[in-house]
Amino acid sequence: MDYISTKEAAEKWGISERRIQKLCEEKRIPGAIRFSRVWAIPKDAKKPDDSRLKKYRKKDETTDKLQIDVLQ
Repeated sequence: MDYISTKEAAEKWGISERRIQKLCEEKRIPGAIRFSRVWAIPKDAKKPDDSRLKKYRKKDETTDKLQIDVLQ
């Protein structure tokens, strides 16, 4: 199996290298393995869904735009 670095995955998926590292730590990228301080990600791995804010999003029916409710 071929592997890519967190930097290569970040460029491929359009997100930060730190975000890739967090996804690996959270075991959200299947097959990612850690060697010392370096993550190896399978070359054919798919970008995980971003689930950070979805439960707070709702669609405004009148304007057809997404609104985000902020918790205070």
